[in-house]
Amino acid sequence: MASWETLELPQFKGVTGWEFTELKGFDLAAYPTATAGEYSAEVEPVFEAPEGAVEVRQADHGWTRSDAANTEGPLVMPLSQAVEEHGDLVDRYLGKIVPAEEDAFVARNASEWEGGAFVYVPRNVKLDAPVLLDVLQSQEGTALNWRVLVVLEEGAEAEVWEQYVATAPGLVTTVVELVVGDNARLRFVSAQDLDESSYIFGTQRAKVARDGKLDWVVLGFGSGNGKIFQNTILDGEGAEGKVTGAYATRGRQHLDFDTTQEHAAANCTSDLAFRGILGGRSSAVWRGMIKVDHGAQQTDAFQESRNLLLSKKAHADAIPGLEILADDVRCTHAAAIAQIDPDQLFYLRARGLDAEVASRLVVEGFLAELVERFEEGPVRDALATALERRLAAVLG
Repeated sequence: MASWETLELPQFKGVTGWEFTELKGFDLAAYPTATAGEYSAEVEPVFEAPEGAVEVRQADHGWTRSDAANTEGPLVMPLSQAVEEHGDLVDRYLGKIVPAEEDAFVARNASEWEGGAFVYVPRNVKLDAPVLLDVLQSQEGTALNWRVLVVLEEGAEAEVWEQYVATAPGLVTTVVELVVGDNARLRFVSAQDLDESSYIFGTQRAKVARDGKLDWVVLGFGSGNGKIFQNTILDGEGAEGKVTGAYATRGRQHLDFDTTQEHAAANCTSDLAFRGILGGRSSAVWRGMIKVDHGAQQTDAFQESRNLLLSKKAHADAIPGLEILADDVRCTHAAAIAQIDPDQLFYLRARGLDAEVASRLVVEGFLAELVERFEEGPVRDALATALERRLAAVLG
């Protein structure tokens, strides 16, 4: 394992992928590692626990041991406990998709994580209840290093939700590894609502095997600066990956999402849609890459990023990209950045609505198309509620 203290931070405009997120003045070592904290029931979550959910809670680096479980059945427990009790199983997967030496942030996470979460579903087993991972940062000026490993064996099914919330500013590093086996089904929902003075740096990566399906949802509401790498690797023929992302910023927040849809096998499908609303002087970046490897014929891939600026000083960058090394593919992308359409406002105001209500309806309609990517049910309801609450905060 590389020592994170010896690794240089990415230089603004000097490293591919970091052209829009400046780390000038940021000192990774200035944030001491958090100690154990206590989860506060007064913290407002991004979404409420789904009915019947199995919860794993962590406050800073404080975690609670779960009841012992047999490896023949599903495992839902802190990752630290899983290392102790099921070390051989964890060792098969931990750090295999996201190597520790990838960058300084991953290296620090690999060196210092405590608690975390491990979800393991054996072959042909379906988790009837969703899993909810609650993470709280409560110690000001410290580093919380959060690690997640989700493994679904062949034919397994599961739904995992995670959310980051905070009562104090600090630094969060997060590494998520998702292993989706042959013909397995995983829905992974991740929401971030940290203090708006915090930093967050994350690498989240999934590998989907033959005929497997991944439905991935990402919400970015909090933090003041940072960057998230989100990579979906379709590693087996017939694999499918669907990614839905939303962010809503205000003040001087800066969020940076870097997504990759890698088609490493033939006959795979990927569909990515990100939408953002930006107020104040905030800024956001989405850089997306569809990568089609040699031999990945019959690829069907789509990506889009649409941004709505609520003020003249808000700024967004949307940068789609294609890297295609096969000759029988269908890859398309779309990107748009705009302010609220004055014609739409005129239409609504001409029918008796005041300016504030009219603006809100336009923004709600913009986000509604994202919500409609999901069938009616808990995920759709939770996503709609979370976006509505954040929209109220952004609009003031």
